[in-house]
Amino acid sequence: MRYAKNMKALTPEENESLKQSRVCIAGCGALGQYVFEMLGRLGVANLTIIDFDLFDTGNLNRQIYATMENLGCSKVEEAKKRMAGVNPDIKVNAIQSRISPDNALSILSGQQVVVDALDNPAAKIMLQEKAAELQIPMVHGAISGWLGQVATILPGDTALKAIYPPGIELNGNAGNPSFTPALIAAIQVSQVIKLLIGRGELIRPHLLYIDLLGQNIADIKLP
Repeated sequence: MRYAKNMKALTPEENESLKQSRVCIAGCGALGQYVFEMLGRLGVANLTIIDFDLFDTGNLNRQIYATMENLGCSKVEEAKKRMAGVNPDIKVNAIQSRISPDNALSILSGQQVVVDALDNPAAKIMLQEKAAELQIPMVHGAISGWLGQVATILPGDTALKAIYPPGIELNGNAGNPSFTPALIAAIQVSQVIKLLIGRGELIRPHLLYIDLLGQNIADIKLP
């Protein structure tokens, strides 16, 4: 049975509920691909993934769907192909576009959870605002080199405005090794599942901040 190993952690009823669940993943880079893969393997049966980008050689170090054969191909379309081979029961809506204020509401409408796998603060804050407008919880994630962070944001929360105040400058030279997105995506997926099954503690109203190089984990209270 495909989901037999899920049963050790999820009840049969919870597993069954995942077959009706709807999750949107905004961003199909390193974080988004890992999130998409794990949710599909768990049996979250309706996945929307949106990204405008194509694969290039700079993605090969950390993006699990990037191969020498699909350089120049759409990331979301390759994700959809991958899932068809992993779990053909998953319905995938692959959207080749940049999520924006103009299309966000139509894309997010009807979703149960939104996953933030975007790579810039302005887009993340926009996604938080649009999810809140539709009363949809959002699971935020971000990575930079050895650092990563996760927070679960319910409608009405303004966590990202505290995390990314106006004028903040991000370190564009930190790089992204393969292990950081894998870890942060796994934590994001755990938050998504807890939201879907209504069980477990959420990272809220907190930010889980992880420094893998310094081996430090901080639980930061957010306003």
